[in-house]
Parts: sequence; C-alpha cells; structure tokens
Amino acid sequence: PAPLFPCPQNDSWGKQYSHALFKAMSHMLCIGYGQQAPEGMTDVWLTMLSMIVGATCYAMFIGHATALIQSLDSSRRQYQEKYKQVEQYMSFHKLPGDTRQRIHEYYEHRYQGKMFDEENILGELSEPLKEEIINFNCRNLVANMPLFANADPNFVTAMLTKLRFEVFQPGDFIIREGTVGKKMYFIQHGVVSILTKGNKETKLSDGSYFGEICLLTRGRRTASVRADTYCRLYSLSVDNFNEVLEEYPMMRRAFETVAMDRLDRIGEEQPLGP
Repeated sequence: PAPLFPCPQNDSWGKQYSHALFKAMSHMLCIGYGQQAPEGMTDVWLTMLSMIVGATCYAMFIGHATALIQSLDSSRRQYQEKYKQVEQYMSFHKLPGDTRQRIHEYYEHRYQGKMFDEENILGELSEPLKEEIINFNCRNLVANMPLFANADPNFVTAMLTKLRFEVFQPGDFIIREGTVGKKMYFIQHGVVSILTKGNKETKLSDGSYFGEICLLTRGRRTASVRADTYCRLYSLSVDNFNEVLEEYPMMRRAFETVAMDRLDRIGEEQPLGP
C-alpha cells in the first residue's frame, strides 16, 4: 500500500527528517509494524528491533510516570496502606460496627490523612534543628499556656522536647481516679472535665494542664479527667517530668502552687467523714 505521507526526495531536509521521525515512532510506539509493512528481511528485522526498543521505552515511561505520581503524596499513600491493615485487623477480630467507627474517626483526627515517621525524621536531625522544629510545632501550646509565658526559654525547650502528642475522643477517660499517675498532660486544643467524688465538674481548655498532682506527691490520682471534645494533648512522663524539674527547681514551685490549689479545691468538695 502507498504510504500515508509520501516524502519525495526533492523535499526539504526538514520535511524528510520529519517523515523519517514519524516512521520511526510509528514502528516503536504502535502495536504492529506502523504505517508501512517491511519489504525485505532487513526491514523485517529492523522493524522488530525498533518495536522491541519502543515497547521497552514505553514501559519505562509508564513506570517512571506512575512512580512520580505516587511520590507526589507519599505520606497519604502510607496512611492509606496503614489504614488498610487496620481494616483487615478489625475484620479479622470481627469488631462491632461502633468500635470500628470510633477507630476510623481516631485515625482521621490523629493523622489527618497523612502519616510520617516523625521520631525517625527528628532523630536524624541535629539538636538545634530538632529543637527549632519542636518549638515551631508547639508554638500555639506555648502561646496559650501562662506557665510558659514568662518561663526560661531553656526550660520551655527542655520541656517541649520531651512531650508526646496524643489524641482523645469525646467521652474518653484520660485519667481515672485512684490509678497510679505516670503522666501529666498539656492541652493544645479541646475541652476536658475534671470529675471528683462530689460530682462537681471543672472545665479545662486550651492552654491548661492537669495530672501534675500525683507526679509531685507520688500518690494516686485524686480525680478523673474526661474528654468532652476531640482533644489534642501533649503528655509528659513522670521520669521526664522529674528530670526537667531537677534542672529548673523554680519551675517545680510553680507546679506545686497550682497542684496545692487544686488539692485544696478537691478537699473542699469532698464530704467530711465522721
């Protein structure tokens, strides 16, 4: 058959090269032998070679394009892969529907569709960079918390580097009365209720902290704390709490003042025994 785009010998070099490029691409990128069938054995072998090279290049292009698209939002892809495992876990254990919904909502609020290995990332950075990132991430917490407003910047940095981010759902008991206290909490965002035996509730919100009483007295929890809304908190373990306060004894007094005030209020709410 006659070629679709004839290219006479007297055409310009631009037209001849364009025609040659078109023939080469039609052999390499099309499934088949292109617009014109090979006429001799040499043409047959060259056409097969060009088809193989073209198919290989096409496959490499598709592979690189797919990898590029996936790399554009790798954190979301990691989250989706992680949540698929969670779904399989819930299905394997045949968890009830309401529990599955709470787990789903927890993951949505905790990771917000993206997942990072934050500990590994921060662990690879130098200490100045790590402290700079942590101070930036916790800037709202520091701005809203009177305890940190006039504190030594070194104390604030030492405290922030030891905090651990946690999320609680409405109705969760963050602290239960009578248990051994191993953490205190700083509220970044949310509302919690402090519940005592007198059934009186005290609300705490952004910029407040709680749970420090038992860390100072080394006793058991004197009240329960319940999350009223979705709460984004930072927790501090008892070991890290004491480690930081050993370096900054003046801040221990600030914590003790708040703790004694809360103990006095709790004592007033409790009924007196005979």
